[in-house]
Amino acid sequence: RRKLRADVAAAFPNLSTEQLTEFIPNKEELNVVKIYSHKGEAVTVYMNNKNPILFEIEKALYPTVYTLWLYPDLLPAFSTWPPVLQKLAGGADLMLPGVVVPPSGFPQVERGTLCAVTLLGNRAPVAVAVATMATTEMLAAGMKGKGFAVLHTYLDHLWEYGDKSCPPTLAPLVTDSAEKESADDEEETEGNEPVSGFSTDPLQHVDVGDLSLKERDTCAIVMGKVELHENRAAETAEDANTEVQQEAEDSRTPQEQMDALFNQCFFHALKCKVKKSDLPLLTSTFLRSHMFSCCPAGQQLDIKKSSYKKFSKFLQCMQQQKILQVKELSKGVESIVEVDWKHPDIRAFVVPEGFSSASADQDSKSEDREHTYHAPEIIPLYGVSAKMVPLFQESGHKKGSILSSSEVRNIIINYVKTNELVDETNKNFVKVNAILCDCLLDKSEQDEISNLKWDDLLSRCLGRLQPLHQVTFFGQEPVVRKGNIEPIDITIAQRSSNKKVTMIKNLELYGLDPQCVANVLQQKVQASATITPVPGAKDRVQVQIQGNQVHHLAKMLLEEYQLPRKYIQGLDKAPKLGRKK
Repeated sequence: RRKLRADVAAAFPNLSTEQLTEFIPNKEELNVVKIYSHKGEAVTVYMNNKNPILFEIEKALYPTVYTLWLYPDLLPAFSTWPPVLQKLAGGADLMLPGVVVPPSGFPQVERGTLCAVTLLGNRAPVAVAVATMATTEMLAAGMKGKGFAVLHTYLDHLWEYGDKSCPPTLAPLVTDSAEKESADDEEETEGNEPVSGFSTDPLQHVDVGDLSLKERDTCAIVMGKVELHENRAAETAEDANTEVQQEAEDSRTPQEQMDALFNQCFFHALKCKVKKSDLPLLTSTFLRSHMFSCCPAGQQLDIKKSSYKKFSKFLQCMQQQKILQVKELSKGVESIVEVDWKHPDIRAFVVPEGFSSASADQDSKSEDREHTYHAPEIIPLYGVSAKMVPLFQESGHKKGSILSSSEVRNIIINYVKTNELVDETNKNFVKVNAILCDCLLDKSEQDEISNLKWDDLLSRCLGRLQPLHQVTFFGQEPVVRKGNIEPIDITIAQRSSNKKVTMIKNLELYGLDPQCVANVLQQKVQASATITPVPGAKDRVQVQIQGNQVHHLAKMLLEEYQLPRKYIQGLDKAPKLGRKK
């Protein structure tokens, strides 16, 4: 403890003796935890009162945000715009165009100096970073390039080791008017830093509503020009800013451009296409039928080219922003169940040129019908169970390994050939050794069967593996689920007065929105169609339509939606065609 106090005093000479004693107390419990970063670096963390106060990397001590909230002046501080924290929390370094130049100027630091990063309007640090260049070099470079290598931020995993408290509100050292002047002076330089709109980490208390409408339209800038920019009247200043903004957009990486495009199409779809009556709405339908139609001409949405990689992660980020709520209404199938249309981000979004709100509302009615449905690609898979491990461990697989049927076949063939188990007298048979006997034969068969046909061997093997299936929806990452996929189930029920109704279940599993299917069927057959809960299944719904409509369903599912017949159950319940008596 004495050594640690001495090391802290040497690392942070600004701490007074009283502060040092308070920081490293004599009697309170002080814990040391060793963790590893995602790069494999060993990090020593010092904990006090259940909060990490210091972390040590390669014998260098660094304060955590919890410490800096108690001692905000411990390190030289540089301010940035509030939305930038989203990017920093996602692992990005702080670029100089995103640093706000205060009226009094930057603190003088050298390259390698440990610094704190604060948000404009609050002196409480939200990140710990190392300066990559001296103050003079920053100014000489025209405030371009990387300014700080970020080591730790509010909302990261180290912060999660503590009580997960939020930054306190500490009044800035400059007056509000000075801050406004600073924002006004720096907006043209600082506002054009190209950063994608959202991060995978939450930032629920940063008000991104301060961004101008122009920024939300282009989705190119999150560093944030404040609304003062919209009120500037000088034409020359506006022309110059347009050129700077265009240059910033052109300098964005393809990944940042795709993030911005997803952000734009997301808000466009929520503002103009999705109505409250559409909820709950399958996430796959939202992407395919709503967001795709909001994509500008000449551009294409591709989640794999974005920083999110998966559409579910993008929606998770939006949910963390409290814009919408996503739930898994059926196993492995997510739906949007709630949207906050009063959210400032949705209200502030302006429909891009070339789109009109009226036309967008009109398109939303026809889009579900006209947009081509892409049947999901379904691949049966197999998981190695504990009983089958001895048969698969020679090929390097363990319990839980996921294999396709062709991979299972190749592994079994290689195993048989490697262990010379092919029957010499009849090559259509395989000799059963001890491992095959334990894995594939029942107890009653173990004394009777010494040889198996190849087909029998492979079918037994597949039957004893854990069934899985992989579903790939159009434009999304593959999803692996346990068990065999349930077919679309069509049943006929009889109601009072001998009336029949057709019920369809499990549409969500195939990326079909039950409400959309009900609407289309209702128009096709001119009969009442409703959505009802599935008895005994929580948060599951089924389509119910009057009359026996299996013929129309078969035509729609098989011909229009191109779903394989093997995934539809109950097509035989269609009424028999014949003369009425």
